[in-house]
Amino acid sequence: MFDEIQFDRMKRLPKYVFAEVNELKMAERRAGADVIDFSMGNPDGDTPEHIREKLIESAQKTKTHGYSTSKGIPKLLGAIADWYKRRYDCDLDPMTECVATMGSKEGYAHLAYAITNLGDVTIVPDPTYPIHEYAFILAGGSVIKFGIEFDEDFKVDEDKFFQDLVKIFKESSPRPKFVLVNFPHNPTTATVTQDFYVRLVALAKELRFYVISDIAYGDITFGDYVTPSIMSIPGAKDVAVESFTLSKSYNMAGWRVGFFVGNKKLIGALQKIKSWLDYGMFTPIQVAATIALNGDQQCVRDITAKYEHRQDILLEAFDRAGWHIRKNQSSMFVWAKLPECVAHLGSLEFSKRLLVEAGVAVAPGIGFGEYGEGYVRIALIENDNRIRQAARNIKEFLRQFEEKK
Repeated sequence: MFDEIQFDRMKRLPKYVFAEVNELKMAERRAGADVIDFSMGNPDGDTPEHIREKLIESAQKTKTHGYSTSKGIPKLLGAIADWYKRRYDCDLDPMTECVATMGSKEGYAHLAYAITNLGDVTIVPDPTYPIHEYAFILAGGSVIKFGIEFDEDFKVDEDKFFQDLVKIFKESSPRPKFVLVNFPHNPTTATVTQDFYVRLVALAKELRFYVISDIAYGDITFGDYVTPSIMSIPGAKDVAVESFTLSKSYNMAGWRVGFFVGNKKLIGALQKIKSWLDYGMFTPIQVAATIALNGDQQCVRDITAKYEHRQDILLEAFDRAGWHIRKNQSSMFVWAKLPECVAHLGSLEFSKRLLVEAGVAVAPGIGFGEYGEGYVRIALIENDNRIRQAARNIKEFLRQFEEKK
């Protein structure tokens, strides 16, 4: 009605590529189709019982029903600091170097809003989880992207990464203020070594930029690989913050529990803006999250083993279907190059046709950035039988393209 009233910030958001697949998926289900859904990283397992029991116990205490603390209750902040000490031998002040967030997405949106001035530049590798880019764009900043290169074992070419990063700093005006990294990487599952962060901290001090690191999938690793943290590097707190979420490690996606730690200036900015914009998570959820971090971690090991098992099943079954995919070292995803016979379709058209014709939903790589084209992301959220059924459907789907060769 009021055409003269425009929402300029919304104009900076492109059409959400994943929305096309989601709309098709819903349409197929409404029509009665059985969709095997690998499209979203939404864990299918139960939250461990001891965490659920603590939530119930705390919720029964009516004194926990009022407003909570936006930056996190002291016990949760203490548990976050203790988790980092045990895992990465990193000493954190719970009150000034830790902040609890409503999942990591909320944390990125509010952190970017708090620290980004109009026109500030952030460097984000491509492909990327969309909030890593658009949190800064919505906050009025600009984003420079460059492609991540990795080998067939999903190990990042770290020398090339730093060559590209330094080149951007030499050529960019205005000078970038922030560099975002996310390893194990979403969507590609690519990993880095401890030395990567040694080099990144040193470069941040030399070129004067802040690092924002996301290790959301840090717990989910296979074989001998262990996720490193930038926080374990001496001097990291001078230049960096890091985020983690309980969504994947503890099957707590819907609970919306995450946190950021590190540099006091950035953590203080996030704490301050949250004090204006929210009253924090429901206290019983924070109490249960404390138990998750402090309690027996066998549940995390069990969840990780399930994802590794499912990846093995998927790779074997898809290979028989004619789709050859390499095993990765981490995360709850598979980053799969399109089979050669369908490469001409591109990732979006392939994903749409796979959904409609084979009843299998995947996330098109182009939705994560231009360097994601030619790939799809497959979430390991269906059981063994469903994975094998998907492979049979895919084999039949691919046959039509093989016959045209």
